[in-house]
Amino acid sequence: MKCVVTGGGGFLGLYIVEQLRERGDDVRAFCRGTYSRLDELGVETQRGDIRDADAVADACRDADVVFHTAAVPGVWGPWKTYYGINTLGTRNVIAGCRKHGVAKLVYTSSPSVIFDEKPHENVDETYPYPPESSYLCHYPHSKALAEREVLAANDEGFATVSLRPHLIWGPRDNHLVPRLIARAKNGRLRRVGDGANQISMTYVENAAAAHVQAADALGDEAACAGKAYFINEPEPVNLWEWVDELLQLAGLSPVKKSISAKAAWRVGAVLETVYRLLRLPGEPPMTRFVASQLSSSHFYDIAGAVCEFGYNPLVSVEEGMRRLEPELKNMAQ
Repeated sequence: MKCVVTGGGGFLGLYIVEQLRERGDDVRAFCRGTYSRLDELGVETQRGDIRDADAVADACRDADVVFHTAAVPGVWGPWKTYYGINTLGTRNVIAGCRKHGVAKLVYTSSPSVIFDEKPHENVDETYPYPPESSYLCHYPHSKALAEREVLAANDEGFATVSLRPHLIWGPRDNHLVPRLIARAKNGRLRRVGDGANQISMTYVENAAAAHVQAADALGDEAACAGKAYFINEPEPVNLWEWVDELLQLAGLSPVKKSISAKAAWRVGAVLETVYRLLRLPGEPPMTRFVASQLSSSHFYDIAGAVCEFGYNPLVSVEEGMRRLEPELKNMAQ
């Protein structure tokens, strides 16, 4: 099978590429940079920007399935950037697939597309998108718009599916865990809220496996065609107990300082205003979105993915932590 992975050199994208190559699929990676691991895997790499419609269309040529993982993450930055990469970039991928007759598109979304500042406890895919005006940052808004377009594009001869992996973590992570460890080392990590909130998380190899499994099941008559699915470990964990476990494996002290959820939300609102008005570089150390995410429960029902395309996690949380431990110790040095 000929596969294209946008963002193939990124955290999740690289694991998808590895799993595809391990079973013998032909893979082309579309990404902005060069990655030695892709060369080692014998992957054709095409460099380009997801906002370049012609480059994206060219990358889709001769493909049977496209895995679209490329995106700009984060909670701060101009709308033009998020909309251009996450929304218009996805539109370019859809157009490229149609131009070259690609049969399947697997899109990497996020549970944040439905985040409405309320606790999400065992929520399934029937939970609605919030009003567009209620999104607290541009990432979930731009991803929600993109997901809607992916699902609307599903039709005869072109099957699409959207996956919503939650809190992807594991070796080679360059975003979530490194930032957490850095804050802990600098004494800037605080528990937000009462510490009782439970969350879903997804070990990176399991997130990649979900993409491959969905692609294999996808087709015009497939139960998963034209639908979105939550992807995470079967059972939620207490967020702050998990954070403390990560810190312990890294050889660092557990989180001792705390701030109430309401206070963190207010601090985030003030900092957002200050950063916006003064055009300060970087991102605020706290935002309303981050305060809400860190203090509330958000865990999701994966029954749909299990039943409709056979989602089957490959690696246990315990094994994932064992594999991550060496990197945690290196980060803490």
